[in-house]
Amino acid sequence: MISSPLWVSSFRPFYFLGALYAPLLVAAWLGAFLGLWSLPAGNVPLKLLHGHEFIFGFSAAIITGIVLTALPSWAGTEEIRGRRLVTLVLLWLGGRLAFWAAPWLPPLLPAIIDCLLFPTVFIMLAPQLLRAANRLYLLLLPILFALFAANLIYHHGLATANHIEAWLALRLAIYALIVLYVLKGGVLAPIFTGNALREKGRGELAPCNMKLEIAAVTALLALAVLDLGTAPPAWTGSVALACALLHGWRTARWQGWRVADAPLVLVMHLGFGWLVLAFALKAAAELTGIVPEAAWLHAFTVGSLGLMMLGLMTRVSLRHTGRPLVVPGAMLVACVLVFVAALLRLAASVHGLGNAAIALSAALWAAAFALYFMVFWKVLVTPSAPRPSP
Repeated sequence: MISSPLWVSSFRPFYFLGALYAPLLVAAWLGAFLGLWSLPAGNVPLKLLHGHEFIFGFSAAIITGIVLTALPSWAGTEEIRGRRLVTLVLLWLGGRLAFWAAPWLPPLLPAIIDCLLFPTVFIMLAPQLLRAANRLYLLLLPILFALFAANLIYHHGLATANHIEAWLALRLAIYALIVLYVLKGGVLAPIFTGNALREKGRGELAPCNMKLEIAAVTALLALAVLDLGTAPPAWTGSVALACALLHGWRTARWQGWRVADAPLVLVMHLGFGWLVLAFALKAAAELTGIVPEAAWLHAFTVGSLGLMMLGLMTRVSLRHTGRPLVVPGAMLVACVLVFVAALLRLAASVHGLGNAAIALSAALWAAAFALYFMVFWKVLVTPSAPRPSP
């Protein structure tokens, strides 16, 4: 089994499982949300179950696949494959089984199993990143620790029936994902944009503005501290507005409109556009109260994160299996579905459109990842295509 193509690179099993889990997770949550059935969760609110599995189930799989596949190329680390990769996948699967079977398992056991993935990734990566020439890759380690801590705090909140603590833990995890998104996406988006501009003979991209990069990340960290620390709304809203302006300026410098005919690059810019909108919605919620608090979270999770994931999953699945970087038509449809799902979910939050709009948004989002699975599942489990001779 270890010699199977599935274990050659991290993106293969994690994209396979994450894309398969996404529609199953949405179906389970949606049925419970609409009152069609109950989930085996005891007294845990549905939004906590939904939030946990979106972050530590679906997102953890896709992000682990993206990060572990990118590091060998970008940081020069060793590829995690074979038995080590099998170990990580089994930990992810064990976490999902333990989470859903928690009511029938001994206390603490589901939490212990579910919290093993990120510290194991940390242990595997830390020695390699400490040897990497570019020390900036060490920033990945505190992000992994934050995700582990958030999951631990979440389970402590459930164990003590402190649902506020569990909800804050999920917020901590969301901020960890946003920091990773800003750092990693903020490297990939301008590089891929510059490559596309040169390929199309449209000149160069503006050089990196390091002061702006530092200011954007600092503002984001300040927002996380204020929000998680329940600072006065005026403080949190003001920093959220600063984030919207700084990240809007940062994104505009990449000039995504110049690569509108390069779908996989354009979708990354659209993802960052949703991130900027999320910060603006957070500012509006804190400073004016004209939009609900949930609006900014869904702008990021459904729109920004969903689009970036689909774009990178498609790029990696083609490029790292020796196939030409030609986007299948179904994946263009999938990206449109995520974009529409985000718009609908945002409209449902802001305008109170009701459960039907929320259900339709969830179904469209799930359909997008189901499309990815249908297009790429065979690519992920079979050998890479032969590369052409030089």
